Amino acid sequence: MAFITFSLDEFRLPLFEVTDQRYRALGAWLITDISVYQSVCLDALAMVDDVSHGRPLEDEWDSDKYEVRFTAGGVEFRNEWVPGEGGRYSLDEVREAVEAYWRFLVSRPENPDLIREYRPDLPGWQAELVQWEERWGRPHPYRGRLF
Repeated sequence: MAFITFSLDEFRLPLFEVTDQRYRALGAWLITDISVYQSVCLDALAMVDDVSHGRPLEDEWDSDKYEVRFTAGGVEFRNEWVPGEGGRYSLDEVREAVEAYWRFLVSRPENPDLIREYRPDLPGWQAELVQWEERWGRPHPYRGRLF
């Protein structure tokens, strides 16, 4: 059973609900730091997968809101703007939450008025995936599993 679910508010921005308040900070990190950006969610998925498989991270998490550390022991983060908001979660917990968030982001209808310059022939999430792979010079570790 999922411990976190996502929905949209009246402005089409993400909301979350958790079954246990211990995961509230994790949900807040997802909807504020990753926000609606599929490319950032792809980064989070890759980082979780890399540390889970003992691969070194190519870069640190970059954020203007959170200090985040991905290690084999889990993910630790602290909101730099909201005192006391942060947490430490196992890789399995973060993996489950980020995978659920990816599914949520991909399920959002695309804006028909938005004109994408990069790969308009593909659905938005596929264009983001191709662009992610070009930027990092490798197949995304979730290719063939989640997408």
